[in-house]
Amino acid sequence: MSAEQQSNEEVTIDLRRLFVLIKKHVISILIWMIGLGLIAYGVSEYLLVPKYTASTQLLVNRKSSDAGQAYANQQADVNAVTTYKDIITSRVILKGASKYLANPVTLVKKATPAKKAVYRTNDDGTRTLVKKAVKAQAAVYKRDGKSYSISASELAQAVSVTTTTSSQVFTLSATAETPAKAQAIANAVAKEFKEQIPKIMDVNNVTIVAEASKGTKSYPRVKMITIIGALAGLVISLLIIIIRDLSDTTVREESFMSEELGLVNLGEVASITMPKDWTFTAKSAEKRSNSRRRV
Repeated sequence: MSAEQQSNEEVTIDLRRLFVLIKKHVISILIWMIGLGLIAYGVSEYLLVPKYTASTQLLVNRKSSDAGQAYANQQADVNAVTTYKDIITSRVILKGASKYLANPVTLVKKATPAKKAVYRTNDDGTRTLVKKAVKAQAAVYKRDGKSYSISASELAQAVSVTTTTSSQVFTLSATAETPAKAQAIANAVAKEFKEQIPKIMDVNNVTIVAEASKGTKSYPRVKMITIIGALAGLVISLLIIIIRDLSDTTVREESFMSEELGLVNLGEVASITMPKDWTFTAKSAEKRSNSRRRV
């Protein structure tokens, strides 16, 4: 027998042995899988702090009436997306977003100063009202939602930007402990970026395509963690079974004695089945001994 054939035979025997072990311990394997799967489910569902992610999309688009110029502008906007990706996560933008989140209000109407009435003096010395006096009016603000105390460094960890090749649209995502907070962060950063980008790059070609809605659960992934727990139970149970089998020195086959140890088989002891009512005592042994002597 060649070395290759012997190796193939050993592999076949090992796989056959492994199949026998799995069949023998299938119940314990299932217990391990179900047990660790339930533990993984419980930990992911009830112990781990959930995270929610909300996303908003921004469009970089420079309008132009000339068809040739429009294509050039489009390519320039596509190339600028990478730059915008770095700017949107910069400290300047995140600091402004942090300030807005602490007091989320939007200016509806600007404040107007008081103005005196304007009169015109006629030839006869009388005065005619040209323009009425205007009272001072305070600025009008609209509250956009709940306040959140989040620093710029915390926003840097919560915000991420993804882009698509040859696309003028990029996605801004925010992750937080609640769906509403994730939504507020995404919209605040997008709003601050749109307001600040004309000052930073002297352009005004960013549009918020769709504001972020309430975040959806992104962590933990309960189903995936449960499957990983069940697979871990399968692997651990198989390792335990294989290690126990390898550490068992019991001789199971006659071929092991002759082929591995080089011993000669001198005979076999048959299995003896004794009657159920058979007993061995000193008196019975003496009787058997006397009966043999008489014979």
